[in-house]
Amino acid sequence: MRVKLEDVCERGSSNIKQSDIIKMSGNYPIYGASGLAGKVNFYHQEQPYVAVVKDGAGIGRTTLNPAKSSVIGTMQYLIPKKNVLPEYLFYVVSYMHLEKYYTGATIPHIYFKDYKNEEFNLDNIEKQLEIIDVLGRCKKIIEARKQELVELDSLTKARFVELFGDPRSNPFGFEKKRLKDTCKVITGNTPSRAIEEYYGDYIEWIKTDNIVSGILNPTQATESLSEKGMNVGRTVEKDSILMACIAGSIASIGRVCITDRTVAFNQQINAVVPEQYNILFLYVLFQMSKDYLVEDINMALKGILSKSKLEEKEFIIPPMDLQEQFSDFVKQVDKSKFDTMTLAPIYAIINLYLHTYFYQGRR
Repeated sequence: MRVKLEDVCERGSSNIKQSDIIKMSGNYPIYGASGLAGKVNFYHQEQPYVAVVKDGAGIGRTTLNPAKSSVIGTMQYLIPKKNVLPEYLFYVVSYMHLEKYYTGATIPHIYFKDYKNEEFNLDNIEKQLEIIDVLGRCKKIIEARKQELVELDSLTKARFVELFGDPRSNPFGFEKKRLKDTCKVITGNTPSRAIEEYYGDYIEWIKTDNIVSGILNPTQATESLSEKGMNVGRTVEKDSILMACIAGSIASIGRVCITDRTVAFNQQINAVVPEQYNILFLYVLFQMSKDYLVEDINMALKGILSKSKLEEKEFIIPPMDLQEQFSDFVKQVDKSKFDTMTLAPIYAIINLYLHTYFYQGRR
C-alpha cells in the first residue's frame, strides 16, 4: 500500500538544550545528533521512536531510540502510529535521505512540513517483521566488520607509538612545524541552493556523515554537484585528508578520512593536502592527536575547529623514510583495512533491499 510519511507517524519537538543536561544525572537516556548525550531523571517518550537531526551538523541523520528516553532540541521526534513498527519506520526514513530538504547556509535545518509527504510502500505488520529481520542481519555483519577495524586500528596506533612516541610530548625530539607550513588547508562550501543547476551527478559532494571512524576512505555521498556546481564549490583530489571540523559533539570533531577519488565537500569539513607528509602517516597522526585538535573547542558555544586554528596547530615531522616505513607496516596489517569495498557490497545489498521494498514493491 502506497502511503505518505505523515500517515504512519506524528512529529514531536523538544526544547531541551545540551547545556541544560550537563549537570543532570539519572537512569533515562537523552540523545543528540551524535548519539547518547547523557542520562537524566525524566523522559519524554514512553515507547520506541525515530529521531531526525533537524538543525546543524549531521542534518537528516536518523536514529532509532528506545522507550523511556528523550532527545535534545536539535532533534525531531517521529512517533510511530499503530500501522508501523518503529524499526520499519527507521529504515524507511533513513532511506529517504531527508538532508535533501535542508535550508539555511550557516545553520542548516529541515522541517517536517517539507518532508511529510514523502511516499513509500507500507507492508502489513507480518511483512514488516520479515524486512526488519533481513536488514538487521545485514547490520550485524557490518558491526562485526567494524569491530575488526577497531582492533586493527589499535595495532596500528601501538606501532605508531613505538616508532614516534606520543606526538604531543614528542619524546624522540622530532622537528615540529605549524600545519600551514607543511600542508594546504581548504575549507569546503555549499553552492547556492537557489541555483538548481549547481546540483547534479558530476562529482560527489561529501558531508561529515561520509567520514566514518574506522573506514579509511569517504563513503559514497548521497548528493552530488553538477560541473557548474563543482566550479563554485571546493574540491580535492585523491590522497588528501578530509577532517570534520563542525559537529554536534566533541567526539565527531577531528574525525578524518583519506580521499581515494576527486570529491567536493561542504563547509563542515576542512581538507588537508600534505606537502611534507606521507598520507597514511598524517592520517594516523591526526587520529593520535585527537585531544590536541579539540582542546580549545567550547561546545557550549559552537563546536567549530576553524581553518585558522587548525593551521596554527603544530605537529611532528619525522624523516620521510620513517614515515614510509610506518606506512608500509600499516598496509601489511591487513590490506582489507584500506579497502572500502569490504563493506560496500553489504551497503549495496541494504540499499537495493530498501529501494525494492519501500519504493518498487515486493520482488
